Amino acid sequence: MTRNPRINGQSLRRKRDANRPSARKRIFDTASELFYLKGIRAVGVETIAAEADTTKMSLYRNFPSKDELVAEWLREHDANFWKTWDAMASRHPKDPRRQIKAAFALLAKHVADPKARGCPMANTAVELTEKDHPARKVIEAHKAKLRSRLVQMCTQMEAPEPRLLADQLFLLMEGAQVTTQTLGVRGPARSIARAAKMLIDANLRAS
Repeated sequence: MTRNPRINGQSLRRKRDANRPSARKRIFDTASELFYLKGIRAVGVETIAAEADTTKMSLYRNFPSKDELVAEWLREHDANFWKTWDAMASRHPKDPRRQIKAAFALLAKHVADPKARGCPMANTAVELTEKDHPARKVIEAHKAKLRSRLVQMCTQMEAPEPRLLADQLFLLMEGAQVTTQTLGVRGPARSIARAAKMLIDANLRAS
């Protein structure tokens, strides 16, 4: 029996389309990669739509605006960050010092990656100066939560000045991710885990 090539072709296309990610996922994944690698201002909706193999109309059907797409990208980053953080902390229950050590070990691994472009939150904050931008709220909430967590852990370690130590560790985290973009992975950022240990040791010795 002879098969109709047109029918076979249609079946293959339907199967391929069924396995293809939705337009929303393609847009989101594409935008996430482009925002991180190239920055917010350098990437327009036309580029996102083209790279996602869709249209601007489809993009705006799924996301009200580019601003909301940026905010959604950072919300996902925030959720993934805390999922990783909480999993790390759960491996060292009631041991805040080891939790902090593990957090800095993870960060050291990240900044050693030549493909890394620092912290998406900090990078975006530099580009988006408008205080009412929806992404700013995500960034500020994320950083405030990180600082609060560090204060909590330093308090549990019974550091004599937990807020001061937490702020020093916070600044170390932020600075390491910035310097990888200027001095590379072989610059000061590669010393982040040792620097954190020295800060903690010095602070606890002062108690």
